[in-house]
Amino acid sequence: MLQSHPQASENLTVISEALHALALCEQVCLTCADACLAEESPETLRTCIRQDLDCAAICAATASLLVRRTSSGAAVLHAQLHACVLACQTCADVCSAHATHHEHCAVCARTCRSCQEKCNAALGEFSPAGLVQDEE
Repeated sequence: MLQSHPQASENLTVISEALHALALCEQVCLTCADACLAEESPETLRTCIRQDLDCAAICAATASLLVRRTSSGAAVLHAQLHACVLACQTCADVCSAHATHHEHCAVCARTCRSCQEKCNAALGEFSPAGLVQDEE
C-alpha cells in the first residue's frame, strides 16, 4: 500500500518496519496490561499497567500519523516519533523490572525495545522539514 501512494518516500522499508513494530507493540502492550490485571496482586503492577496502556495508545497514534504521507504536520510527526521512542523505552524499563516474575512483562519489554529501535530508524528518515507540505 505504501508503494502505491503518489507521495511514497524513497525508503519504504524503514517506514514499513516501523509500522509493523508499532502494530505489534500496541497489541503486546494491551495484552500485557490485561495479563497484569489477571495476576494475583494486580495492585503491585499498577505502574506497569499504566505504562502498557500509555505505550499502546502512543504506538497507535504514531502509526496513524506515519501512514499519512500528505500530512502538513512534519514537525508533529517528528515529535510523535520522539514521543513513541520515549514511551517504548519507559514501558520496556518498567516491564523489565517485572520480567523475572511475569513472562508477559518479559515479552512486552522485548517488544517495546524492538519498536523503540524501529521508531528511531524512522525518525532518522524524517526531519521536521522532510515531509511533503500541502499547498494552501
